[in-house]
Amino acid sequence: MVNDFSHTNYWAIILGGSRGLGLATAKKLAKHGMNLCVVHRTRKADLPDVEKAFERLEDEGIILKHFNIDATNSEKRASVISTLKEAFNEGEKVRALVHSIAKGNLKPMVSDNQRELQHDDFQLTIDAMAISLYDWTKDVLSAGLFASDARVISFTSEGSLKAWKNYAAVSAAKAALEAISRSIALEMAPFGIRANCIMAGVTNTASLRMIPDAENLLKHSKIRNPFSRLTTPENVADVAYLLCKDEAAWINGAVIPVNGGEHLQ
Repeated sequence: MVNDFSHTNYWAIILGGSRGLGLATAKKLAKHGMNLCVVHRTRKADLPDVEKAFERLEDEGIILKHFNIDATNSEKRASVISTLKEAFNEGEKVRALVHSIAKGNLKPMVSDNQRELQHDDFQLTIDAMAISLYDWTKDVLSAGLFASDARVISFTSEGSLKAWKNYAAVSAAKAALEAISRSIALEMAPFGIRANCIMAGVTNTASLRMIPDAENLLKHSKIRNPFSRLTTPENVADVAYLLCKDEAAWINGAVIPVNGGEHLQ
């Protein structure tokens, strides 16, 4: 295998990198020699499995720093960035900032027997799943850590365009995420930053399984996918890796469907 990044001194910061799309992306970038800073929020009961996954990342011969913190907390964000700035050797820079934060509310707008969606639910979800992309990008830029050709990558879904029951807060957050990504692509291009969203097809992750009626969503997605299967985290990670390559430098401000054509019907 060609290790694209093994001699580049490049790092990737992955927000939400202990499972799902974030972990799959970490694995893919590690295989190609990218050093990693993984920020995650993991319960104590799940830590042994996460630590094993991180050990496998280090087996690829890369440098790994990981922080079990709330990535949406401004003080914690500042601490991580400060730690990286002190740890980086000369020439080490952040090539990629990958946003895979899944922290939102899945509640109905109207219900007789469930807690209904409130203003605060929208606010928490949009702050965590959208505005945090801007916060991290801005602070990494201000710290001077980005490479001269940097990539900001975030994960969205068809829920930004379609209405799913109980998904209103996350849907609003995904739409905001795409809008923020486009604005980063426009306003931060003079600093060498390219920003793109990957619109992943329906993927059987822990986050998706939290959506009410997830089983029907999974079943329907298989039916309408031209390849009659779900998207995998590895499918998405492959495209995140491609966006980090030199050859992807002219892709900017895009929302890229990675779903095997699921969106066609």
